[in-house]
Amino acid sequence: MNGLRPPAAAPRIGLALGSGSARGWSHIGVIRVLEKAGISPDIVCGTSIGALVGAAYADGQIEPLETWVRGLTWQGVVGLLDFSVSGGLIHGERLFSFLRTHLNDTLIPSLPKAYGAVATELASGREIWLREGSVFDAVRASAALPGLFKPAQHEGRLLVDGALVNPVPVSLCRAMGADIVVAVDLNADLIGRHFEPDEAPPPAEPGALASMLSRLPLGLGGAKGAAPEAVDMPSIFDVLSISLNIMQVRITRSRLAGEPADVMIRPRLANFALMDYHRAAAAIDEGERAARRVLPELQDLIGQTGH
Repeated sequence: MNGLRPPAAAPRIGLALGSGSARGWSHIGVIRVLEKAGISPDIVCGTSIGALVGAAYADGQIEPLETWVRGLTWQGVVGLLDFSVSGGLIHGERLFSFLRTHLNDTLIPSLPKAYGAVATELASGREIWLREGSVFDAVRASAALPGLFKPAQHEGRLLVDGALVNPVPVSLCRAMGADIVVAVDLNADLIGRHFEPDEAPPPAEPGALASMLSRLPLGLGGAKGAAPEAVDMPSIFDVLSISLNIMQVRITRSRLAGEPADVMIRPRLANFALMDYHRAAAAIDEGERAARRVLPELQDLIGQTGH
């Protein structure tokens, strides 16, 4: 022995990708910035849309996913929606069958990166960690937004969106052995935030699903013939969307207070509607901006932990 201390092992980095429907395409921008900086997380965990993007990343398929989502149009999004009369407004099989044909479906343990997804058991409300079995079965369960997508059947249980219990899965990253957790919160600015004039994003286009539903004879439009002083009544879909946003923000704040990440990335996505999946380019760009803002902090932390 020469008395020299062996070099410290590099810290295991976990990436916790949060829920947020169409806002989730910003995860792609975050990943691009991290990889360009030479930071390649060892562990990838996701909830809802974070589970989808995380699965593609863990399997080395983030570029095909980005190519696909950048090509999505309003008409293309609508074409992937299959309406249902039970379990949820959208059955979801058409969308997920399409995803199966464009991305690899493999077993979670065989992925190049350690991967986990979060879902919620409908009967009990328990948080379910999915770390075995089919990647797409895990994604399907994690992204089954209540009231919108039909619940997923998984090993004899009905599972719905993991955002009900753990919107940003920092705890799962820790449990899987992460020394440093980088978390992406897509919902941080949905309530009570006002953009400054010099950083305001472009106005949002009408949400794909909301625009389509407004044309259906389902009584989803705002109230007509109301008194001039009355507040305009939002559509049923608007109420659902806003309520889900409130729920996710409150749960996220509570979970992160008790289980904080080491580095938080918070894209500014308040102008994205629930189903704006056709606005991928703008979401990816904002993900890149948000990641670049915290990159020096993350690089310093990795340097300190590795010595």
